[in-house]
Amino acid sequence: MEPLKEMFNKKFFVALAAAFKNVENQFDEKLFVKKSLEGLESLSLNERMRRTSLILKNVLPDDFKMNINTMQQVITLMPTGYTNLLFPDFVGLYGHDDFDTSMQALRYFTRFGSSEFAIREFLKRDFEKTMEHMISWSSDEDPHVRRLASEGSRARLPWSFKLDEVIKNPQITTTILENLKADNVLYVRKSVANHLNDLSKDNPDYMISLLRAWDQENPNTAWIIKHASRTLIKKGNAASLSVFNFEKNVKLKIDNFKATNTHIKLGETLEFSFDLLSQKNKTQKLVVDYIIHYQKSSMALSPKVFKLKEILLEPQQKISFSKKQLIKDFSTRKHFKGRHL
Repeated sequence: MEPLKEMFNKKFFVALAAAFKNVENQFDEKLFVKKSLEGLESLSLNERMRRTSLILKNVLPDDFKMNINTMQQVITLMPTGYTNLLFPDFVGLYGHDDFDTSMQALRYFTRFGSSEFAIREFLKRDFEKTMEHMISWSSDEDPHVRRLASEGSRARLPWSFKLDEVIKNPQITTTILENLKADNVLYVRKSVANHLNDLSKDNPDYMISLLRAWDQENPNTAWIIKHASRTLIKKGNAASLSVFNFEKNVKLKIDNFKATNTHIKLGETLEFSFDLLSQKNKTQKLVVDYIIHYQKSSMALSPKVFKLKEILLEPQQKISFSKKQLIKDFSTRKHFKGRHL
């Protein structure tokens, strides 16, 4: 599989230069492509994007507003996708002296990729003023703009810095979340759920109190609540489990546990099975997960929770489970030789 950084390759830079030339006849295609390809191989994905912004600053006129006007035309000539984050990245670097133009540009560019990272550069410099725009965006008719309001204000957005203001005072983004809690677009709802999941890591009580006040009868809201609670549920947080009326006083027995293969190599599959037997005279609503304690390079064990199933366990009922899990390395988890539990 081709590395992700190859999205910014010679073919891309030639196409981008041609798009700029199509909009602005004075654009120096050859110079731009030449500078873009210098030392390209050693750069990571985001390093390639950032250096492209720096090169554009050098080859475009020294007029931010005019450059944004050009870019708004250029982006319509480029394929939708991650490479279009280049345009808001340029705004995040060079737009701080023209706040209004920058806000308009980020709102426009986010439709073609996302302005979620660039908007945080403005939150870093003028949090309150930027949040005013984001709150307004949360009621926008365009779902891409609504998502930007939620995604850009996440406390712990991956690949970005933390927003300490939101961590210290999670109520700052409440209006955004309230505006989006029943959004009819899945793309937006996923962002809201991730935003709330971020809050659960630093402010679980606040996050749970917010969800309790929402209408779970609305299917869109119910979807958000469920996905937002995933981290707390994996931790067995009692308050979070109670939001879904899961059993607090569980009474059951695990029986007949079997692991068919206990010596596993990378690329092989772990298989196990077991029975759950109710020992209660009423129905128990349960979420059943399992934990694998992976051995790290330090020989310490690191637990990882995996989802299994939600069930209704009737009085004296027995339910059998079986699971197969492929053991392979991921970018986020490497396996080490040793005893895993």
